[in-house]
Amino acid sequence: MSQLAIDQLSQVEVKTSPFPHFYLEQSLVSDEAITLIEEFPPLQKGGSFNIKDVKTSERLHHFIQQFDSTEVRQILGKKFDLDLSDKPMMATLRGYSRAKDGRIHTDSKSKLITVLIYLNEEWPAPTGRLRILRSGNDMEDFTDELIPGPGSLVAFKVTDNCWHGYPSYEGKRQSIQINFLTGDRAKNKHQFFHGISAKLKSIFR
Repeated sequence: MSQLAIDQLSQVEVKTSPFPHFYLEQSLVSDEAITLIEEFPPLQKGGSFNIKDVKTSERLHHFIQQFDSTEVRQILGKKFDLDLSDKPMMATLRGYSRAKDGRIHTDSKSKLITVLIYLNEEWPAPTGRLRILRSGNDMEDFTDELIPGPGSLVAFKVTDNCWHGYPSYEGKRQSIQINFLTGDRAKNKHQFFHGISAKLKSIFR
């Protein structure tokens, strides 16, 4: 059984400006978001954790693996005009946002597509909402402001101008990040650095 709302994922429209992206307010079927929120690992430190370094429930692991399926790869590839059939996939988790997080940036060129799935019960805070930006120097110059609520999903093609970020927020902010990468060397590099990051976090608790 698919936990992803495949029909909605297939039908959502891609916005091309300022760079190709789309947003789903609810990307999971029935009450899956509630269950996955409850089973999300308690990551109380900032930064990204490679999925291989975190103990996850079978249900959460299965959900992440759905993005590695032929069906989802084809849907995302078609939307962003990319062939993802043989591209390595990487998954990382975030559980806590530090005040310094969310600064304006573009993703590295070793990434082809970024998918963010948010697993938070609600989001009443005016900050911490992802913004799709027109430039790299003005957080207020945005086309979309996306709520990181229960099961919301945003995906974008990694381009030279895929500027994004969010106004500073400190506190629990849970998300899964899926990336399709340019090749195995890129995957090994990312996993290497995420592994070092996780070890440092455990040392400096």
